[in-house]
Amino acid sequence: QMDPIQLKEEGNKYFQASNYEKAVQSYTQAIKLNKDKTLQAVLYRNRAACFLKKEEYAKAASDASRAIDINSSDIKALYRRSQALEKLGKLDQAFKDAQKCATIEPRNRNFQETLRRLGANIQEKVRAGEQSQFSTDSRVQKMFEILLDENSEKEKREKAANNLIVLGREEAGAERIFQNNGVSLLLQLIETKNAELILAAVRTLSGMCTGHKARATAILHYLGIDSICMWMSVDNEEISLAVCNLLQAIIDCLLGQGKEEQHGKEEAVVLDTKKDLRMITLHLLDMLVSKKVSGQGRDRALNLLNKNIPRKDLKDHDNSRTIFVIDNGLKKILKVVGQIPEMPDCLLLTENTQLTASVLLNKLYDDLRCDPERDNYRVICEEYIKSKIDPQDMDKTLHAIQMVSGVLQGPFDLGNKLLGMKGVMEMMVALCGSEREIDQLVAVEALIHASTKLSRATFIISNGVTLLKEIYKKTKNEKIKIRALVGLCKLGSAGGTDYGLRQFAEGSTEKLAKQCRKWLCNTSIDTRTRKWAVEGMAYLTFDADVKDDFVEDEPALQAMFELAKMSDKTILYSVASALVNCTNSYDTKELVPELVQLAKFSKQHVPEEHPKDKKDFVVKRVKRLLKAGVVSALACMVKVDSAVLTDQSKELIARVFLALCEDPKDRGTIVAQGGGKALIPLAVEGTETGKIKASHALAKIAAVSNPDMAFPGERVYEVVRPLVSLLNTERDGLQNYEALLSLTNFAGRSDKLRMKIVKERALPDIENYMFENHDQLRQAATECMCNLVVNKEVQERFVADGNDRLKLVVLLCGEDDEKVQVAAAGALAMLTAAQKKLCSKMTEVTTQWLEILQRLCLHDNTEVQHRGLVIAFNLISADKELAKKLVETELLEILTYIGKQEDNPKKQHIINVARDCLTRCMDYGLIKPLSRA
Repeated sequence: QMDPIQLKEEGNKYFQASNYEKAVQSYTQAIKLNKDKTLQAVLYRNRAACFLKKEEYAKAASDASRAIDINSSDIKALYRRSQALEKLGKLDQAFKDAQKCATIEPRNRNFQETLRRLGANIQEKVRAGEQSQFSTDSRVQKMFEILLDENSEKEKREKAANNLIVLGREEAGAERIFQNNGVSLLLQLIETKNAELILAAVRTLSGMCTGHKARATAILHYLGIDSICMWMSVDNEEISLAVCNLLQAIIDCLLGQGKEEQHGKEEAVVLDTKKDLRMITLHLLDMLVSKKVSGQGRDRALNLLNKNIPRKDLKDHDNSRTIFVIDNGLKKILKVVGQIPEMPDCLLLTENTQLTASVLLNKLYDDLRCDPERDNYRVICEEYIKSKIDPQDMDKTLHAIQMVSGVLQGPFDLGNKLLGMKGVMEMMVALCGSEREIDQLVAVEALIHASTKLSRATFIISNGVTLLKEIYKKTKNEKIKIRALVGLCKLGSAGGTDYGLRQFAEGSTEKLAKQCRKWLCNTSIDTRTRKWAVEGMAYLTFDADVKDDFVEDEPALQAMFELAKMSDKTILYSVASALVNCTNSYDTKELVPELVQLAKFSKQHVPEEHPKDKKDFVVKRVKRLLKAGVVSALACMVKVDSAVLTDQSKELIARVFLALCEDPKDRGTIVAQGGGKALIPLAVEGTETGKIKASHALAKIAAVSNPDMAFPGERVYEVVRPLVSLLNTERDGLQNYEALLSLTNFAGRSDKLRMKIVKERALPDIENYMFENHDQLRQAATECMCNLVVNKEVQERFVADGNDRLKLVVLLCGEDDEKVQVAAAGALAMLTAAQKKLCSKMTEVTTQWLEILQRLCLHDNTEVQHRGLVIAFNLISADKELAKKLVETELLEILTYIGKQEDNPKKQHIINVARDCLTRCMDYGLIKPLSRA
């Protein structure tokens, strides 16, 4: 049996071959087998494309909606739904989807064109006369009749369900459903317990709530928040997600977000939105600790709290929503992070639940504005944890230690303070020594989260190794073994000395890494445990032998890339760290002590540089990673929510990208796998170092690629600012040089790009590099200017008084460096052709102008010579007086000598320009017609 990814690829091939029926079959089969949410969205989106081709527009709209439920900003799905809705005649809704597309990619001409067309069609429809209200009413009634009749044909029901969803998204349709007892009928659909009907009803309600505060509030009160939370708690991912989207639409209205519309009379009702928001918040907090809620439902509640409670902008002083949650629900969130999946009384959880709860703890803590608020948060945590520590009841104590672990993964400095609470350390030591495996498991995890360089717990660093070594050797349980190993690696690097790690595990780092790789590939081990294997590799790949073996182990690499798709902060950081180690893209100065530390892990002496850290080995590893698909994995990692993908992780990913871009031959592969697109956000947000590394990687790609291919559509304009940021004296020469090369490439593409470069204030920097002593920098800057002078605004700057721009270009034409001469003469030829004023100005900026021009016209390099003669022609054509001045110099002899030469295909373009100069002089009556020798 094929796996979903193979089926997707098969579907893609059928689609490309225009066999849409077969493509639908492949995608449908993949949808049934697939468990991965991101892939599910792609499959629905692809199947929607097939239905569009087959002209089955209702099905196309339905599939696109399913993809959008998984990812609300899936631009392809939104555009496909827009196309389907347009064909179904649902112009209002098609327009909304196209509008979302245009908001996500504002410069995409296709979306702008679609918006214009749909807007015109809608106006036409309105002008042609309003649709009869009664026809809509009867349509609504008919749909509900078909849906609520159990004997209706399946296809009719599906069509009615899709039409209802589409109607609910249109303002007029939503209002008609609402006025015709529709909410009550939709509730009946939900109560049928039929998954398809429930989905149709919930999606219709979502459409009706979007952007309409009064209707959303009425629907919230009619359905009841209890029912909404109950539906969101079901163990059906599609329904749970659709209900979550419905609740988000309601919350957006209550918070005054979403589309702003004037709704006339109904808005006159004063709505107590604060009261409703608090009611929703309290119910979401109750869901966190309810035994009736599925793991998915709990995740949905956490995600809604994460998204809507903390302030979006810290300049907004109102953090009352966060204070409300801390006072009414902090203990509930702590209860979730304190759950132990292996214990019988555990709440239902997914693999992401506890980490999402830790992220929420962190976001709430970061949203506090002053010390008293932070102290209150800490006191609630301390009192709740204290109430759980009971030496007589180990199970209860276990939850307390697990809570400390959860806080350490959220607001770390608070977790550090909790470690100092009386009894916490003692209990961790006691649990390590326990015979029960579950006690050891929880204690080891807590030790790991506590042992970082930021940790003030010297007790852990000095005693943790002994405890963990004991556990590692004693336990037969793989889950505990792997955690103990990671703990030892982590403590080794946090402690700064070897603490007896050298004697550990009868041998070498390679042995430990081999074990880690086995765990990585073993899919029968739960994901939570395998994620520790990733963290283990992040530490062990400091060893050169380990990294070399790792990149040769294809299954282990693929397993790591697969895990990287999870939205897990620790995994993302660990994967990025391991890749930084494998590509040697760390700053050697900073990391040598740790490299030495880990080398000591198993060897008596520390070599200065391991042979496998030399350049040829690093290059081999980079090629191996590229072949294994590392770029696609990195591109997936970059798309993750910023709460999970920290600035530190972004910096590590940027370092890896820069190492991958080293060889120009690999840059095409990197672009093809989405590397160009992934680098843009890394160059714009993150640590200063991360932004510089990502900008440099972009420069490497942009210098040798066709920008239209590497950065399609409007994306190319986003790349300009990162490139310009490298034109800075604080950046190194290579960064300056590659930025100039890439800007030269961009400036040669279109005037719109040239304007963008000018707007980003790059001109003064480029001019500075034209003065540079370094030959290559001077040459690159001059070539860049040569491409930029085609732009009118750049020309105006040369014409303006009070600057030496023209003088600089003229003097560069007299340089000995031939490449600089070619570029400078090209720039001068274009400037003098475009602006007559510059022709006379050229003769005034320096006394050397004539000598330089004559040298150009006699140059051995035909390219330089041709450009020199074009400049001479421009000067002669500009003004009779100027031509007279030139005729009185040796330039006339030079032009005559070249113009009289025999025709020669290799030099004909040069001879022709010289003859044009002479003809122009004759036209002025300055010289007599010449007879050829």
